[in-house]
Amino acid sequence: MARTKDFDEDEVLKKAMYLFWSKGYNGTSMQDLVDSLGISRSSLYDTYTDKHTLYIKSLEHYKKAAGAGMAAAMGNSGSAKETIRGLLEYFVNELTKDPEHKGCFLVNSAVELASHDQEINQMLCEGDRQTEALLREVIEKGQKTGEIDNKQDAAPIARFIFNNIKGMRVTARSGVDSKAFDEVVALTLSVLG
Repeated sequence: MARTKDFDEDEVLKKAMYLFWSKGYNGTSMQDLVDSLGISRSSLYDTYTDKHTLYIKSLEHYKKAAGAGMAAAMGNSGSAKETIRGLLEYFVNELTKDPEHKGCFLVNSAVELASHDQEINQMLCEGDRQTEALLREVIEKGQKTGEIDNKQDAAPIARFIFNNIKGMRVTARSGVDSKAFDEVVALTLSVLG
């Protein structure tokens, strides 16, 4: 007969996510997880198998929450330029309000692990492709209406904007203030024409 869990898996996953986000994969030991999550080592292994699986589940949890935040930021405006501005401002707000300067969990994972962990690399690359495709759709919409200059193909513009977002996420780790990011946002938006 299977034992019922005496802990909230969603809450444990959220705690694991913040721990990995703060300390990184390699900086987080199994003992750190046991101490921070408030569950026994055996429950941790029974539920998540190993540290790597828990890390993947933590990334998925973060990705889902970040995706919902992006969708909300992009869904509030009708024009393409305002949609992209809203997305950039959403990231600036998220990055600058964090007193720990953790940056982005996904980008941190890419820097730490993607070059030698194929599963994480694949997951992150897929997320990047989805975000770029979303930006490309918005840009193409703006190009069709004449709001965005159509001299350049939408795909490289989307890639440029997304790479600036990723750059801001890395820069946030050093605690840059929002004024510096405001300048990056303005310059990024200038490529739209």
